Amino acid sequence: MDGINYQQIIFYSLPLLMILLFAFNRQLRHGKTLREKHAAIAAGLGEPASLHPIIDPGLCLGCGACVTACPEGKILGLIHGKAQLINPSKCIGHGACKSACPFDAITLVFGTEQRGVDIPNVKDNFETNVPGLFIAGELGGMGLIRNAVEQGRQAMEAIRKVKEIGKGKSDRLDVVIVGAGPAGLAATLGAQQHKLRAVTIEQDSLGGTVFQFPRGKLVMTAPMQLPLVGKINIRETTKEELLKLWQRIEREQGLKIHYREKVEDIKPDGDGFIVTTSKQSYRTRTVLLSIGRRGTPRKLGVPGEELPKVVYRLIDPEQYKGQHVLVVGGGDSALEAATSIAEQPGTTVAISYRSESFSRAKQKNLDKVAQAATTGRLKVLLSSNVKQFTSDQVSLEHLGQEIILKNNAAIICAGGILPTPFLKQIGIEVETKYGTV
Repeated sequence: MDGINYQQIIFYSLPLLMILLFAFNRQLRHGKTLREKHAAIAAGLGEPASLHPIIDPGLCLGCGACVTACPEGKILGLIHGKAQLINPSKCIGHGACKSACPFDAITLVFGTEQRGVDIPNVKDNFETNVPGLFIAGELGGMGLIRNAVEQGRQAMEAIRKVKEIGKGKSDRLDVVIVGAGPAGLAATLGAQQHKLRAVTIEQDSLGGTVFQFPRGKLVMTAPMQLPLVGKINIRETTKEELLKLWQRIEREQGLKIHYREKVEDIKPDGDGFIVTTSKQSYRTRTVLLSIGRRGTPRKLGVPGEELPKVVYRLIDPEQYKGQHVLVVGGGDSALEAATSIAEQPGTTVAISYRSESFSRAKQKNLDKVAQAATTGRLKVLLSSNVKQFTSDQVSLEHLGQEIILKNNAAIICAGGILPTPFLKQIGIEVETKYGTV
């Protein structure tokens, strides 16, 4: 009888063994991804904050292109051969997953069945239900800097195609651009590129919402295309560096932006509009609203909130040296404010949030909060609500108990109120999106 040929056995068994090992490792990865998803939901992190993907399981073939395309990492994962959102609250609406999917299985939507998001109704060309009135940027749900810049550029491309625009046959302006944030800056450059008669109005300073970020805040962005300027390759920079770049562009391109001028009304006027501001009125054929969603801070509505010590954004952590400070909120701005103030000498800092977890914050900010809490530099009060401010104290309800803290300053980071009354005043329809496009 022939002897056993061990070499042949090994030769033919090796491919089978490799297949089994691949399947076993894949099952382990799927199990880990599923555990991560369940952990996120259990921690109250199951609700996306803004624009986010939904995946059609009938079209998804599990190639994983969307998983690797996401620049935030570990937002999507493969479970049983299908892509799923495993960390919904960390999704910030890049949209890279949709572009990367070769099977058109991903749709980007606003809101969920549980949490609606108010979004003005706009067409594909950024025009609202009011002909000649356009919206781009954060107001339309695009808070990401790169996306807002691209919307501003595209909106101006649409505006220049409106009848009679750019032909100089009217005593009207071609367009009034309201807001000089990322979308407004791109639109202003686009208007100048196409030689349109345009005016840009900004109630505060260049940068819009970015200008209001705390000093030194890291700004995550991506390469973007600016009219007249070209491609700007930025991936991570500070607020100050980004503003310097925009100021240099403003100076070099000779942009003339009307600062400290607030729009008070927009009324139809024949084949255009009259835009009334705090300083004057403009007759224009079209209007582009590129304002933020947070122009009006959301207040707590509690006694003592009108005290001078209560503010709604952090500018410089150093101003709080040696003080007892309360930060209210659960998003990135609140966590960044609390941890940066806690680093100042002699401060006593507490952060209050009404929910059981910081469901809207980035992981790096969650890690900073955990570290500051562990070292005793930050007191974390989840499931708490502010009840009253006095000149030197603040009272809160925490887990059914009233607690009183010494307090010299408070920063309310509860987001902003969509300017719905203003939008309705000028005739723009606003829809609450519950997981729809």
